Amino acid sequence: MKNINPNDTKSWKVLKNHFSEIKNIHIKELFCNDSNRFKKLSVIFNNNILIDYSKNRITDFTINTLLMLADEMNLKNSIESMFFGSLMNKTENRFVLHTALRNFSNTPIFCNSKNIMLDVLSVLDKIKHFSSLVINKKWTGYTGKYITDIVNIGIGGSDLGPKMVINALHSYRNHLKIHFVSNVDGSNILRVLEKINPESTLFLVVSKTFTTQETLINANTAKKWMFSMFNNSKFLDQHFIAVTTDSNEATKFGINIKNVFLFWDWVGGRFSLWSSVGLSIALSIGFDNFKNLLEGAYCMDKHYLSTEFNKNIPVLLALISIWYNNFFQSETEAVLAYDYNMKYLSPFLQQMTMESNGKSVSRDLKFINWQTSPIIWGEPGTNGQHAFYQLLHQGTKLIPCDFIAAITPQHVLKNHHEHLLSHFFSQTRALAFGKSHDDFSISLKDFDVCNQKVLSVEPYKICRGNQPSNSILLHKLDPYNLGVLIALYEHKVFTQGVIFNIFSFDQWGVELGKSLAKDIFISMKDFDEINKYDSSTCGLINFYKYFDKLNI
Repeated sequence: MKNINPNDTKSWKVLKNHFSEIKNIHIKELFCNDSNRFKKLSVIFNNNILIDYSKNRITDFTINTLLMLADEMNLKNSIESMFFGSLMNKTENRFVLHTALRNFSNTPIFCNSKNIMLDVLSVLDKIKHFSSLVINKKWTGYTGKYITDIVNIGIGGSDLGPKMVINALHSYRNHLKIHFVSNVDGSNILRVLEKINPESTLFLVVSKTFTTQETLINANTAKKWMFSMFNNSKFLDQHFIAVTTDSNEATKFGINIKNVFLFWDWVGGRFSLWSSVGLSIALSIGFDNFKNLLEGAYCMDKHYLSTEFNKNIPVLLALISIWYNNFFQSETEAVLAYDYNMKYLSPFLQQMTMESNGKSVSRDLKFINWQTSPIIWGEPGTNGQHAFYQLLHQGTKLIPCDFIAAITPQHVLKNHHEHLLSHFFSQTRALAFGKSHDDFSISLKDFDVCNQKVLSVEPYKICRGNQPSNSILLHKLDPYNLGVLIALYEHKVFTQGVIFNIFSFDQWGVELGKSLAKDIFISMKDFDEINKYDSSTCGLINFYKYFDKLNI
């Protein structure tokens, strides 16, 4: 990947001038000027997914100049470098090959001169075999009872990805109950332990290095709880599975090497659900559906790798996001899934986007002076409409939105779904077109009967509109289409990282908090007051110690 300052590109300078010309143009005007706008600014993917980006504050010139920016930033070469095994994560000296986990082309992919597809397929076979044993009640616990509950212990990508997918595909789930423990707050694991029977529970301990503090604390609590039930450690072979890159650390914990599911250091945590990190997914929806998820992502991979940028969905959505983030200075984006089952999509995309592109140092190791990652947030519709949509419609912030829905629901209540979709369609229209003085329907309150004229409408009733959005309509939310959707956002994030000229695959900021926590934990155990940190941190710790002493 080349080190290119986006501010120095010709297209960035053209976009700055273009922004000053277009910033006050209303979306309503753009539609009035072009009767074919929807047709021109929408894409149908794979015959069953519609991406409509026509309700944006963009013109043909905007798109063409953004595409020039992608070319100037050498995006095509960067995409190919990632897919074909160049060293992308240079600060950690790691390759970035999560796309190899869903490579169904039978094409070898090499990392350090080794065809990694042999290992990928081997682990997939192990996931298939193991998930079949558990689902078909052939894997039993220590006392001979078949497994009824799975507890996934992990954090970050080891939690968010599997949890999001399993909830999104609710109607595809089998009899196994899946629980997630991520937070080191003891309330999390205690609430799960209250629900399960130790004789029929399988724990999946998911940690890339098998040294993640929160995960190991929770895993040890689970192990102690199980030991108190069985009074020996033989239960580990039937009740504990490790998902990690380090089998040695897993076996030190006491997990049988046969129960270790490997993945590799070229798989980033937030891109890892396609690997053995997705074991809980395969257990919940079955291996065939897990494979369909991978195949959907592979389909989007092919599109991203081979489609011209003017029709390339991840590229277009990334460029439009950059248009708002870096020229309108919008700062945030809302992801609004009109599907209750997708309630974890926004947190999942928060991590994917903000951990990847929340950087302030360029690829040539200089501090930068342009915006990088937008802040991602959201809530499922229609709940969000009764929480924060007021701000979207009449607030002072510009907040681009992605609306996502499935045409065919995962339930039988068609009337509910029709009402849900009516809100989806109406909200995107209301945000874009608003409601001005001229749009108000005449009522007795607004109409002067004697003079036959419309009275002035109070300004607090006016919604100015001009709030941009993308709409993504899936035929249905099945494993294949969900795979497409997730990969779409992965590639959108990568595209933005290339243009921001940053490294998207490290997370050194996360490491700082981890290292500080270890030192402060030791200080908390010291009986005396401390003064080794700043006055605020010492004050907080000493206040904690005072009340902790009272509880002894």
